[in-house]
Amino acid sequence: MAPPQLVQLYRELQQVFTSGNLQQTGVLLTRLKIALTQAGLLVLLGNPDPQDLVIARDILEVGAFWSIRTKDIPSFDRYFSQLQTFYNDFSSVLPPSPREYPLRGLNLIRLLTQNRIADFHTTLESLPLRADALTGNPYIAHPINLEQWLMEGSYSKVWNAREEAPAEEYKFFVDSLMGTIRNEIASCEEAAYDSLPLKDAATLLFFKNQSEVLAFARERGWQVDLTAAKITFAKKTEEKVEIQKEKLILADLHYARELEQIV
Repeated sequence: MAPPQLVQLYRELQQVFTSGNLQQTGVLLTRLKIALTQAGLLVLLGNPDPQDLVIARDILEVGAFWSIRTKDIPSFDRYFSQLQTFYNDFSSVLPPSPREYPLRGLNLIRLLTQNRIADFHTTLESLPLRADALTGNPYIAHPINLEQWLMEGSYSKVWNAREEAPAEEYKFFVDSLMGTIRNEIASCEEAAYDSLPLKDAATLLFFKNQSEVLAFARERGWQVDLTAAKITFAKKTEEKVEIQKEKLILADLHYARELEQIV
């Protein structure tokens, strides 16, 4: 059985996390990871008690959600990696966790934000769900739709998907995706136009207000004329390569003579 101190900390964690106190949640998670290690429940050895495994799984799941809410992606990666043992190796001895598929879905969207499309599909295929059940699970259907819309270039659908997120934490990754999309759109605008009306730029970049556009314009080095309500794009200097005509002509003549000799 898990040590009484670990069980007490676990109960405190549940209360604090439910209350929304992220700072105290982080403090308790640090203490609990040490307690889990000492109890042999973080690196699993032997045949631990299933009840203890449920406690350890719950703690790691809270840690994964806490990581997203504090915008700490490396921490999320670590927690989700540790949860794989519970989800994959002990699925037959543990009761299902209601947090499993929300976290699996979050991991899929994380892969999309990092443009790891091959890993996305590999992870999707490894899920313990039938192919016809994937789209029936709202937490998995959401990243599947996002990936399809990204491949199609249907960025407006990606933007609208933020409001259709099956859990609040999903919005963080959708916002991250939109950041990547905005930079791609901005690069296309810079190549296609010398300038654009401020309002049109805001629409194309999915910004809700002028202050967001101005902040983005500063990051990109664009010139903004508020009086004319226009953005002028900074053109990148094109490199000019001088071609030495005489050397090319001499080389062509040399090749021509060699061809005559061969013929």
